Amino acid sequence: MEFFTIFILLGLAVAWRTIKIVPNHQNFVQERLGKFKKVLIPGFHFLIPIVDRIAYRHEVREQVIDVQSQACITRDNIQLLVDGIIFLKVMDAQKASYGIANYIAGSVNLAQTTMRSEIGKLSLDSTFSERDSINEKIVKEVDKASDPWGIKVLRYEIQNISLSDQMVNTLEKQMEAERQ
Repeated sequence: MEFFTIFILLGLAVAWRTIKIVPNHQNFVQERLGKFKKVLIPGFHFLIPIVDRIAYRHEVREQVIDVQSQACITRDNIQLLVDGIIFLKVMDAQKASYGIANYIAGSVNLAQTTMRSEIGKLSLDSTFSERDSINEKIVKEVDKASDPWGIKVLRYEIQNISLSDQMVNTLEKQMEAERQ
């Protein structure tokens, strides 16, 4: 009886390592003896125990990633805090696995530096009015840089543009002086 139980448990362990079911919204990267073998698409797959393993699992649905507030300085030397949201999707699981260590962090950092650069080219007044063109430029630059990572940047949206309290007071005083 004990022998039969051990045999059943051993068989279940081998089956657990052999059979992989990839969910509809993911891709798995299979490695054989530590080397890339293939990308497993959604469905039912068999692996060779001990020889094969699932090295990476990637979400292939569109991902929404929050870009933290970033201090930016406009062309007229006014400091702004700008944050946003980046929408991206894994297009090639192999490149996303081996092209970069962390494609999410890379995309966010690239979006932040591009945002600082684009806002630095504009004055304070045009920063508020040209949000759409800033968003388009950020998408273009990040998408171009992330192509070797197997990532497609779908869109970028600036959420908030805020001034420091000191700057708001200064602008209010300026507007009041202009009225008088």
